[in-house]
Amino acid sequence: MPHGIRNWRRLLTIGIGLCVSGCAAVRSYDAELGGTLERAAGGNVDGAIKLLDSSNADKKNLLYQLELGMLQRLGNRYDESQKAWTSASAAIEGSRTVSPLDLSRMVGGAASYVLSDKLRAYEAHDYEQVMLLTYMALNHLALGDFDSARVAIKQTHELEAEIAERRSRQVAAVEEEAKKRGARSSFKDLNGYPVATIDNPAVNALRNGYQSALSHYLAGFIYEALGEPSLAAPGYRLANELQPDQPLLEEALAGLDARMAAPDDGMTDVLLILGSGSAPALQSRQFTTPIWVSNRLIFIPASYPVMTTAETARPLQIIVDGRSLPLAPLTSIDLMARRSLQDDMPSIMLRATIRGTTSAALQYQAQSRASDRDSAGIALAAAVLAIGAVALNSADDRTWRALPSDLAVARTRLAPGQHKVLVQTLEGEQAVPISVSGRHAVVDFRLLRRQVFVSAPKADVAR
Repeated sequence: MPHGIRNWRRLLTIGIGLCVSGCAAVRSYDAELGGTLERAAGGNVDGAIKLLDSSNADKKNLLYQLELGMLQRLGNRYDESQKAWTSASAAIEGSRTVSPLDLSRMVGGAASYVLSDKLRAYEAHDYEQVMLLTYMALNHLALGDFDSARVAIKQTHELEAEIAERRSRQVAAVEEEAKKRGARSSFKDLNGYPVATIDNPAVNALRNGYQSALSHYLAGFIYEALGEPSLAAPGYRLANELQPDQPLLEEALAGLDARMAAPDDGMTDVLLILGSGSAPALQSRQFTTPIWVSNRLIFIPASYPVMTTAETARPLQIIVDGRSLPLAPLTSIDLMARRSLQDDMPSIMLRATIRGTTSAALQYQAQSRASDRDSAGIALAAAVLAIGAVALNSADDRTWRALPSDLAVARTRLAPGQHKVLVQTLEGEQAVPISVSGRHAVVDFRLLRRQVFVSAPKADVAR
């Protein structure tokens, strides 16, 4: 077969593949999860799970398992939630052997421009990986298993160290590759990009996009409950560093020795966690990107993720048995997600540049050979390739939406048994009964609109 015909047929095959793949590329994850979360916020958790199932044919998909586990947790189905999250954790562990840039797949052949970020296997964001382990620990606590919670929370420390090392390598690799290709790596170079959504004082005040003060405070509480003050102190200390000037956090560390030495007075040390809203959504928007093609600087349209802002009914105060407790904001997943996107943008822009440059060069090559005897085939291949590129011009908007937006904590000592909790928000006051027992207990509240979900172990008042 003549070489020219082979070339245009190869281009035609790739172009058709682009068009077929475009269906997945233009799928709006934000729209899908919006309906799912609406059902959950209305108290219909089973309906939310059914809707999630109907939107995901692949039940082994990592993001599906993350969302499913959280919905099952809202329904107090902790064993099922833990099963889903164990599968998600195993998938994440398996993906860590792959280069964070996947440059070999991006520039090694035809797949380098067939792929859109949206068609890549989902890789959990760094903060999602940390929060997964944190919520797995909370599931264990809801089942009354402090020992298993200790294992899960210990893994968060190890994971943070691994992420820090991986991030350092990734930054260096992106900078080197971007320099080699003459690619822009700053989202500030994108004409019209809403920079303030991911680059503002609150976002930049974070040490990074994956360390959670809640995770470390929870670690301190778990170690304290298990009688390990030498491990509890570092947890409380790092929580203070990540979220400074919070009296409740400062007291947790300052009063540790006194609490450990105090005799059992029959009361329960209760940690109240209040999660509100849902993690921010990503939306695909198109911006003009400068790239080099055949030693010429051209500007092409490319889609990039933009983080949206959602209204969150944050708790104003929490009242237990008529007594108002100090409420300390501890972790903003909203801010962590924004910082994570800010850190990921150089990689996202590099991949977009690779795809844009390759696609433009191929179209140029196809069009420049229009005088060949197989010009009709080449013209057709170029047209299909152009259509496919347009179909895939959609940024990756996938993110773990069922996570809360904000997390706050309160801490108190209660007599074992039943108690009345009032959670006050801008949308009104919610009354929730709880039961506690033992020397230590964790009660986790989740606010979605006017719906309050409670995760807590079944109280056994016998001591």
